[in-house]
Amino acid sequence: MSTWPSGYGLKDFEEIDSTNAQARRMAADGQLGPVWISTARQTAGRGRRGRAWESPTGNLAATLLIAPEKPAAECAQLSFAAAIAAADAVAGFAPGADVRVKWPNDVLANGKKLVGILLESQNGWLAIGVGVNLAHFPPDTEFPATSVAALGAPAPARDAALTELAAHFAKWYEAWRARGFAPIRDAWLARAAGLGTRIRARLSNGETSGVFEGIDETGALLLRENGALRAIAAAEVFF
Repeated sequence: MSTWPSGYGLKDFEEIDSTNAQARRMAADGQLGPVWISTARQTAGRGRRGRAWESPTGNLAATLLIAPEKPAAECAQLSFAAAIAAADAVAGFAPGADVRVKWPNDVLANGKKLVGILLESQNGWLAIGVGVNLAHFPPDTEFPATSVAALGAPAPARDAALTELAAHFAKWYEAWRARGFAPIRDAWLARAAGLGTRIRARLSNGETSGVFEGIDETGALLLRENGALRAIAAAEVFF
């Protein structure tokens, strides 16, 4: 078991609207962390593109509030660091599962979504929200979901899960601070789902498909369409 990383605070709640919303309130009060915000239950959890994120008791809902002291474009790279950290953590909870990262910022286990990540930033602060399906998962989602319990492993307590996540993230965050995106990119690609296979990408103005060839130095998805390589900054990916 990992230990809580040095230099990181923790604020835990029994119930809250969302951990990212609490991070915004704390940042507005000048509290820039680094601090993890966790809750037993969210009443208004959010995912990417404003979607609702279910947060029943027994799952992990947490947000890291930090001030990275790098340009906002570079701070977006920390979504990949968070995905790697979450993948490393859940791989320890369900060692028999095939745990992979899915572009841009999900974690899959046996091909189903186990972790979602949401980044928000403003005025120099960054909130990295992480939701992990420990005991429960939503049954009716466009991309199939799962949980640690559904994988046949005992669902860890959320405090134990958060400690593992925080410890793994602290390691990758220090690598990013010291060496930039390159080590994060390499580690992410080593865990990437669908790499080298044909995928479908839903864009804001339509869909396209091609072979997933990796991510570039900014984190954009590299898709080969009819022989040409295209960099895609934002999309929903389906296998």
